[in-house]
Amino acid sequence: MNAPILETERLTLRGAKAEDLDAAADMWAKEDVTRFIGGKPRARQDAWFALLRGAGLWTLRGFGYWVVTDRKTGAFLGEAGFADFQRGLPPELVSGAEAGWAFGPSAWGRGIATEAVQAMHQWLDRTLAEPSCCVIEPGNQASIRVAEKTGYTCTGKTLLSGTEVLIYSR
Repeated sequence: MNAPILETERLTLRGAKAEDLDAAADMWAKEDVTRFIGGKPRARQDAWFALLRGAGLWTLRGFGYWVVTDRKTGAFLGEAGFADFQRGLPPELVSGAEAGWAFGPSAWGRGIATEAVQAMHQWLDRTLAEPSCCVIEPGNQASIRVAEKTGYTCTGKTLLSGTEVLIYSR
């Protein structure tokens, strides 16, 4: 299965393409982007692996990640979608597809993340009608706001690779 194309007023959510690597690598190399997502910038190869993983999830799980672009210009803004990362988190806290999103600085403060996350959840509700969760570090106030705006509530906390994280469910 390939990622379906979703469109909002300002955005296109589509499957990853090899041509997305430069923009994705640039985004993931920024400390401000990764501060709450692993804590350190990612190498180009890791950005490539993330694109491949997001695309491969569609085949194995029927959901995955989208590349989020500006609908008018086609500019890469970030990545968002659903995953099954098999993280070994407590099953009583984590149910359904794990939502995630990351955006570059050009998208910050404009409601882009909320718009993209709302679109992907509309797709999830229409297509799979299953619950979802997300994992957010406590200091990531921007992602907490996006989660809450899209119907998530904090249901607990746990450790992920030694770092405390909050679990949100929808």
